[in-house]
Amino acid sequence: MMDAFNNRWLLPDGIEEILPPDARAIEHYRQKILTLYDRWGYDLVMPAMIEFTDSLLTGTAHSLQSKTFTLVDHSTGKQMGLRSDMTPQVARIDAHQMGNQGISRLCYCGHLIHARTDGLNPSRSPLQIGAEIFGNDSIAADIEVVCLMLETLHSVNLTKVSIDLGHVGLFRGLFEDSGLELELEQPLFDMLQRKSIPELKAFLGEQSIDEDKRQQICQLALLNGDVAIIKEAREVFKQAPKACLQALDHIEQVALGVQQRFPDVLIHCDLSELRGYEYHTGLVFAAFQPGQGREIARGGRYDDIGAVFGVARPATGFSTDLLTLYQLSGVEVGDSESILAPNDNDEVLIGFVKALREKGNRVIKDLSSGKVSPRQQGCNRVIIKDGSEWIIKQA
Repeated sequence: MMDAFNNRWLLPDGIEEILPPDARAIEHYRQKILTLYDRWGYDLVMPAMIEFTDSLLTGTAHSLQSKTFTLVDHSTGKQMGLRSDMTPQVARIDAHQMGNQGISRLCYCGHLIHARTDGLNPSRSPLQIGAEIFGNDSIAADIEVVCLMLETLHSVNLTKVSIDLGHVGLFRGLFEDSGLELELEQPLFDMLQRKSIPELKAFLGEQSIDEDKRQQICQLALLNGDVAIIKEAREVFKQAPKACLQALDHIEQVALGVQQRFPDVLIHCDLSELRGYEYHTGLVFAAFQPGQGREIARGGRYDDIGAVFGVARPATGFSTDLLTLYQLSGVEVGDSESILAPNDNDEVLIGFVKALREKGNRVIKDLSSGKVSPRQQGCNRVIIKDGSEWIIKQA
């Protein structure tokens, strides 16, 4: 009977609560990052936690279906879903709600709910924070969001990071030029992601495909390294479609633009990097920290994202999980500086406490009537009466 009672307090796997003092530290980081975005000109939006699925999972967001919890709205009978990614929501807001035909910069922060984990991150309730640029298809916009991603990481003391750059246009261009049947795209994609060269060669050897085109696809899995790899790739793909060469130029220009602003950041170019292939249309990028097996932030370009909402807009952006960043930051959370005030209705004391709080101090009223020490109440200072004045002294 007691076990059954205790189990009532258990949370589902992958769902966690954040308690003091971690909650205070995470909120500090949230405010710090959103202030950073504001100073770069990004406006904060707060998408709804729940939407009708015909809006939430429309277009590129369809790939999120397996991660999305669904339920039925009792008032309409329509199916609704809990958001599993805020990026499609922000795209809908830009396209449908704001009616902005110029460049718009939007940022956001909020919890997601995942129906299942992705296998690497055990959390099913990440705190997603990110930023997007809509209405501009320039390389300068891509450079800006990569730089803002790095500034975000630096703001939480993650300075030893590297970034991977790729471009989905390379694989798309080569596949379309190969003449292979559409149903072969997914298995070919999977082999490239695993960089399984023997399997890739055997698979392509069974297809009716020009030898030069076969070699180009195989080379795609081998071309990765620093920015200098782009020169080698241009030679490999000199007979490839023009879109492939343009993708190489795009990667190189972004790499050089980011390196100019962050000369100490290691930039790695991986030409078979296709993360987010289902919805990204161009540049893709991710940030890594030494010793971590998965990216700590990611993003890319996803043009025409608002087409299903009636406004096709170029877009580029990134997102990350603030809870993961906090865990990786290594910052030790100490006790807050708190002042214990007597439970006294003296008007001078009341005014004194009010003035302290207005100046940003944390003041706690002693409801124990002195029976519990200041330290036990988390206070390192106390207010005492010295003659006719109220003063503060160390506890």
